[in-house]
Amino acid sequence: MIRRKFMALAGAWAASMAAGHARSAEHIRRIGLLMNGVAANDTAQSYVQTFAQGLAALGWIEGQNVYIDRRWSAGEPALARTYAAELVGLAPDVILSSSTTNLSALLRVNPAMPIVFVEVSDPLAQGFVASLEHPGANLTGFSSFRVAMGRQWIDMLKQIAPDVRRVLLIFNPATSPQSKVFLQSIEEAASSFAVEIVQSPVQDAADIETAIDGFSRQPNGGLIIPSDTFTQMRRGLIVELAARHWLPAIYTSPDFVRNGGLMYYGFDFGEQFRQAAPYVDRILKGAKAGDLPVQQPAKFALIINLKVARALGLTVPPALLARADEVIE
Repeated sequence: MIRRKFMALAGAWAASMAAGHARSAEHIRRIGLLMNGVAANDTAQSYVQTFAQGLAALGWIEGQNVYIDRRWSAGEPALARTYAAELVGLAPDVILSSSTTNLSALLRVNPAMPIVFVEVSDPLAQGFVASLEHPGANLTGFSSFRVAMGRQWIDMLKQIAPDVRRVLLIFNPATSPQSKVFLQSIEEAASSFAVEIVQSPVQDAADIETAIDGFSRQPNGGLIIPSDTFTQMRRGLIVELAARHWLPAIYTSPDFVRNGGLMYYGFDFGEQFRQAAPYVDRILKGAKAGDLPVQQPAKFALIINLKVARALGLTVPPALLARADEVIE
């Protein structure tokens, strides 16, 4: 009799515990994170940490009430498609997507999946959203570079290197479809600065070397490297080639300048990951992504590497130097 009562109580306890675990599991939400770099990059990891810290401040603690599934596409379209399918297959409540390449891959897999994007250049011009105020579909996020910045890149390049008469643009059409958006504004501005624009689509490191080597055979050249995960992953090669051929260059990622490049002008990448956390929080609490307005960057940063400028024989104008947010000596 006693043994039967004990067994019954033990069974009831086990059933209660199982039910409790099931209820807990129901409350654990899932977030997919598709990054555009590699996990070994400290800067990219700091962005992920910034996002996780933002979630924690809102009560979403990883491993307790939320899982974050991370994937890194390394600037490769094929990997972006593979990892997009993997993340969608995990049935997350929302996905945070970094870069145009990753966003495009996710939309091809499941356009109805709730998505918050960062590091996407002018999503309206690229046709991702119906409007910035009411993006529609089931996505929203944070725009990065504006189309009009093409003119600013040429202006700053001419300020620091007035003799520039020819400008080479290097980009991979597969990983930077947004470059076509910037090309128009750059070409429209070129005539007012007496600059000839040379486009060079590339697909591998050999293409980059061929393009820069060929371009540098004529004098008074400069480089503009638009936002592109492919070129960022090969920034060491590009910076080395620019130095070898005495080409002043303006980049759209600070990693170039902190690793030997001349000048960067763009937005705060980390700030977008910080801002993304409240949007993901709202979606987890029931908001529809398409009802949240797309945010545009409010602050841009200028970084100048004075050591590189001196090596190129350039004198940075005092007005441009005073405008810089960071000067690398």
